[in-house]
Amino acid sequence: MALNIESCTLPHEALLHRYVVHGGFTDCFCITIDRTIDQASYIQAFYTTCLFKIERGLLAALVKRPSTDEQARALAAGERDEFSAWKVEAKQTDQLLMRDISGRTRSWLMSVTSANNQTRLYFGSAIVPVADKRSGQRHLGFPFAQLLGFHRLYSKALLRSAARRLSAQR
Repeated sequence: MALNIESCTLPHEALLHRYVVHGGFTDCFCITIDRTIDQASYIQAFYTTCLFKIERGLLAALVKRPSTDEQARALAAGERDEFSAWKVEAKQTDQLLMRDISGRTRSWLMSVTSANNQTRLYFGSAIVPVADKRSGQRHLGFPFAQLLGFHRLYSKALLRSAARRLSAQR
């Protein structure tokens, strides 16, 4: 089974869209799965993949923000609003927008099921720009700008990993 991740336009109704309006960096990746997948299942699958567990381990070691699969399940069920280094910024029945503890980045998940029982899974990110102290110009900052290429590859891999898990759960 091919799991083709596409770079796509951020849907207008996306909670992440507010960062486009305010000049932040945003991206959006998507994939269509041939079955119905609810948002809670998507959130839980995303945050419990082997690939994301590596990130969770790094965050536990580097910023002392450990997390568990049970916490991911509770986040997906709406029973908690913090997970590892993120806090829920906004949510709807089909979307979740998370803010990192520094306030500089956002992660967004959205699932949309069509009438033919296919589900389109979206994953996107935002980087909030900062103002240069001398010029006042807003920019991403050196570390963020330098890591965008890696970020795109990693984002696609995260979405593919979650989609693979969800596809196997038939």
